[in-house]
Amino acid sequence: MPDPRSGLPALGITLFRPGPDQVERVLAQAAAGGATVIAFDNGGLAAGDAGRLVRAGVILLSEGHNVGIAAALNRIAASARDAGAETLLLLDQDAEPPGDLAAGLLAALGELRRAGIRAAVVGPAPAPAAGHKAPAYPRRPGVPDQGVLASVQFLATSGSLIDLAAFDRIGPFRADFFIDGVELEWCFRAWSLGYGCYCARDVGIPHRVGGGVIRAFGIAMPRQPLFRMATYLRNAVYAWRLPHVPLRWKLAQAAYLPLQAGLYWADSGWRPSVLLRLLAAARDGALGRLGAPRDLPQNLPQDLP
Repeated sequence: MPDPRSGLPALGITLFRPGPDQVERVLAQAAAGGATVIAFDNGGLAAGDAGRLVRAGVILLSEGHNVGIAAALNRIAASARDAGAETLLLLDQDAEPPGDLAAGLLAALGELRRAGIRAAVVGPAPAPAAGHKAPAYPRRPGVPDQGVLASVQFLATSGSLIDLAAFDRIGPFRADFFIDGVELEWCFRAWSLGYGCYCARDVGIPHRVGGGVIRAFGIAMPRQPLFRMATYLRNAVYAWRLPHVPLRWKLAQAAYLPLQAGLYWADSGWRPSVLLRLLAAARDGALGRLGAPRDLPQNLPQDLP
């Protein structure tokens, strides 16, 4: 068990059918030494690779099947707490973080603490990856920035540093959201409880979401498998029912979601089956029917939002 006084964050990585390069990245993180490395196998990790990770000192967790990104992150956070860590740096299996990422985010979190600001999470600025749309982090209205630290509504989980004491008070990620919108709901919950979310604009990390970009009428959105788009739509509609999600955000989504759904349908070639799936997803969100998508494939990689 690491010495919790060391101040180093635990490193949490989610895996789903990882390729050789992705396994090697985890091994490289473990070989770097110092921090506890925790990996959650959401399915598809070869037995040989699992053995290599364990022998390298990685804490390997699994439920034996795909439990979704939210449940996996919750298990990683609990394991980090058990290991004595005070902070947790989250990465997905495709992330290639700069070497100074952890140090930069720890310094940012320390700066916020010295200013008397309770922060739940600090993350890097998203940098575009070739062929992918970088996520945008809207500013938190009425909350001033702290130098290069911008107050934002939410952050992507990958690349973000979570204060585990704050995590304990805010509560876990919603496992019934399964994958999309997980970080958005949690960050809105954090803000409602007096914990902020901040983006360190002087630290960057490339983000890859989906398999390309859909562009039309000035809108750019990730091109994703249908089950991902449907889950995103379902969870976004359900979020209208949550009191900690700001009204301004709900109104903006009410206007934006139909446009996104229409662009996705057009990109699919106007297939009726796609439209019906998206309409069913919106209905499920309105009725609170959450959980694992019924059309979740078993052979697609699961990248973080």
